[in-house]
Amino acid sequence: MAKPKHITDRGADALDDAATDIGGESETVPGPSTNPSTNLIINDIMLRSVGRLSRLTVEKAILGRRYGSQFAKDAVENRSLMHTLAAYGVTKLATRSLPGAAVVGGGLFLKVLFDRSQSRREAQAAGHETLQTQSDPDAVI
Repeated sequence: MAKPKHITDRGADALDDAATDIGGESETVPGPSTNPSTNLIINDIMLRSVGRLSRLTVEKAILGRRYGSQFAKDAVENRSLMHTLAAYGVTKLATRSLPGAAVVGGGLFLKVLFDRSQSRREAQAAGHETLQTQSDPDAVI
């Protein structure tokens, strides 16, 4: 029985097909080193760094419009280890398979429904309190 392809496998196949259409050596892994393993590590570090920088920038911009840039900076940069690991785990689940993406998407949908079932004021207050705690863990609310 063939192993099912992940979403990322399909994307990698499409990129490989595009590279084949363009031409060039298919025997090398692009990068500055002659060692393909080193090139893969360099590419991984670069992609993760760019992804993290862009994610943090967008998060700060979204919060900054409502709460101000300093508050947004503090809230985004002072996340707990538990929050970071939970986000990583959920993201990993969502990107490994279509059922995983459906479970995560369904969970997010249910959370939105729950938030909307509360009064607008209660939901905003709860969100503000969470962000306030994140931005200054020593603050008393």
